[in-house]
Amino acid sequence: MKYIVALLSVVAGSAFAGGNLSPDIRISSVAMGYDIQYRVYVPAGIEADKKLPVVFITDGPMYIQQGRVASVLDRLIAAKRILPVIAVFVDSRNPDDLSENRRNAEFFCNRHYLAFYIYDLIPAIEDAYPVQRTREGRSILGVSFGGLNAACFGLLGFDTFSGIAMHSPANHPVENLLPAFENEPRRPLKVFLSTGSPRDNTAANRKFRRILQEKGYEMKYVQTNEGHNWDNWRPLIDDVFLYFYGTDVR
Repeated sequence: MKYIVALLSVVAGSAFAGGNLSPDIRISSVAMGYDIQYRVYVPAGIEADKKLPVVFITDGPMYIQQGRVASVLDRLIAAKRILPVIAVFVDSRNPDDLSENRRNAEFFCNRHYLAFYIYDLIPAIEDAYPVQRTREGRSILGVSFGGLNAACFGLLGFDTFSGIAMHSPANHPVENLLPAFENEPRRPLKVFLSTGSPRDNTAANRKFRRILQEKGYEMKYVQTNEGHNWDNWRPLIDDVFLYFYGTDVR
């Protein structure tokens, strides 16, 4: 599938048109040994020769439905508060049986899952869409175990991703994650970390914040008074994109 700018252009003089959110796209993953599906958001009216940053979002369907990310991007881009950005919503469900969710097998610092991004998904996105082809143009966003996955990608895939965004990362399944951030050399990463309170892994994420601060990471940390749910995460969608792609326009 080749990206066609004409389909997404804005008619001169018209009101801002929302970006395009693709149908599900299926890719056969050599690294994982099964098919994975994803959807892609492309902002409206971008220039044909413009290469855009790209954010990869795990638990993509939830960020589309509960996080309403496409609408957030439409609004922020139209107001020129953020640079235009392409978003790839990755679905961890089996495309042949949506009741089967593979996230627990994929998100716990699974090197095969990282290889899926490096060797399967990113080349497919670069072939089909006008995205930047450097680590500086890529970030990864996830919630809960997806936030854990973003942290893992920061450690293991920092040569592929420059930004990691974590909504309430549930990092307990990987016991050596925080010690690794504490003891390993600082990666060249920009980090967004949020947590809620109570019952949102708050103590561990405050410790994570302290480790990142002491290591000198560039970071934005946000704590809310909500629990481990979308009432906590949905209002923070803006914060992620403003932090990574903001233009400082008010």
